[in-house]
Amino acid sequence: MSHELQFKTSMVFEYDQPAPVSPGIVRIVANNPSPLTFKGTNTYLVGMTELAVIDPGPLDPDHLSAILNAAGGRPIRQILITHAHRDHVDGANALKEETGAPIMGFGRDEIPAEGPSVNPQGSEFIDYVFTPDVKIAHGDVIAEKDWRFEAIHTPGHAPDHLCFALLGRNILFSGDHVMAWNTTLVAPPEGSMADYVSSLQILLERPESLYLPGHGGRLDEPQRSVKAYLLHRRWREQSILEAIRGGVGTIQSIVPVIYPTIDQKLTRAAALSVQAHVEHLIARGLVTCDGSPTWDRPLSPA
Repeated sequence: MSHELQFKTSMVFEYDQPAPVSPGIVRIVANNPSPLTFKGTNTYLVGMTELAVIDPGPLDPDHLSAILNAAGGRPIRQILITHAHRDHVDGANALKEETGAPIMGFGRDEIPAEGPSVNPQGSEFIDYVFTPDVKIAHGDVIAEKDWRFEAIHTPGHAPDHLCFALLGRNILFSGDHVMAWNTTLVAPPEGSMADYVSSLQILLERPESLYLPGHGGRLDEPQRSVKAYLLHRRWREQSILEAIRGGVGTIQSIVPVIYPTIDQKLTRAAALSVQAHVEHLIARGLVTCDGSPTWDRPLSPA
């Protein structure tokens, strides 16, 4: 059983150099590449005479300067945050200090400040205490003269994840929820596979024909990608279930079965992804575990 996804890994860019991606939208790529951030974090400037900034990226003076230079004296009115992972949000306060723009996002004050016992990046990557100046809920519309965004709550990769639809343009800023270069990491307890699948289903019902993600290049046929990612997750889940039914009894032992050629740098991320699928299988009564499914705790088919 196999299901290979086709990823778009080519990307023409220069670090911290603004590049137009659509009329009135400029992308700046931060110089923070890694196995989980691809080439780096995408920051978007939206507007003509006034600007919104989506995901100011890491705390990096060169990236901050690039944002301000790209603004070219135009006022930045809003700083929108897709989710409080540090590669997206750490530069927000510095940009606010320079511009006075409010930071807007879902917020995390009702989300337990609990990190994974094994972190996929090997270091702290979540701002657990992120508190925006303006909290945004699902369906909220954020409007200024040059733009109207609709916020879409899309938990899964992160419980506070928002996508932003640019109304009237059929464009969606998809953050880390849907990307072209790879599938989204769903790493418990921060990530939830049940939430992720439900959030993908939400996007299937929407009209946007162009996605601008938090990492990597644009998606010009996003509905096809969303459907492929849903199919991929179903295939991955079935492969994990078959492994458990075949006697592969722990998350740790499932990883090399499911990811036989994985880069060692991504082993922890892969194990967390398997854990997310296992949790989803347990919740649906297809797998049992005596306690929470840690990496070495035995699993059994229901």
